[in-house]
Amino acid sequence: MDWVLSKFVILLKPLLNSFRDLAPIIIVVGFFQLVVLQQPIPNINDILIGTLLVAIGLALFIRGLETGLFPIGESLAYSFARKGSLFWLLGFAFALGFGTTVAEPALIAVADEAAHVAAEGKVIDASEEAMESYALGLRLTVALSVGIAILVGVIRIIKGWPIHYLIIVGYIGVVVMTGFAPKEIVGIAYDSGGVTTSTITVPLVTALGVGLASSIKGRSPMIDGFGLIAFASLTPMIFVMVYGMFF
Repeated sequence: MDWVLSKFVILLKPLLNSFRDLAPIIIVVGFFQLVVLQQPIPNINDILIGTLLVAIGLALFIRGLETGLFPIGESLAYSFARKGSLFWLLGFAFALGFGTTVAEPALIAVADEAAHVAAEGKVIDASEEAMESYALGLRLTVALSVGIAILVGVIRIIKGWPIHYLIIVGYIGVVVMTGFAPKEIVGIAYDSGGVTTSTITVPLVTALGVGLASSIKGRSPMIDGFGLIAFASLTPMIFVMVYGMFF
């Protein structure tokens, strides 16, 4: 009986943590709906069921990160570093950045929406083929930029370069490119930098940085292991603006 109870508590704790994390959203929505708008919450049963499903999904997602993605990312980075092959380590970093970004749900949604808006604004043809080509080109451009960003971030960890210098130079490049890029693409470019750092990319890239810094003598996982996500947010802005200028 005690064993069953302990297992139940272990399973219940992540769910309670998910509800705790969702509580601010629930409070804000409820406050503005009931107090400010003074209207009843529509479809309350559907909302409660949806909230429960979101909480369960969030709990499973966090558990999956802790069990699978973080350990595999760290172990692969550690193994490549111990193997001593810079070529395969950089190849793995690029492939990880590219692959996770292509599969990022947020990027897929933004790219599809950008294609529809571009078609409505007469920037591209309104045909399905043209919109699919535009969305795919945007996704591949962002994925390529993130792959290169992670590759540069790994080199930074290996060489011990200060991160703030690279970030400053990168954002100077963003500001300069903004002046030359078509105005229709600037907003999409800036949003592309945000959507790359989402559910799939962040856990694996963070694990890569921490695992690599842990395996290199003289590197601190806290100081050197983090920062890869900053590169993944920065480079898509530049690449997408270049994409808009030429395509």
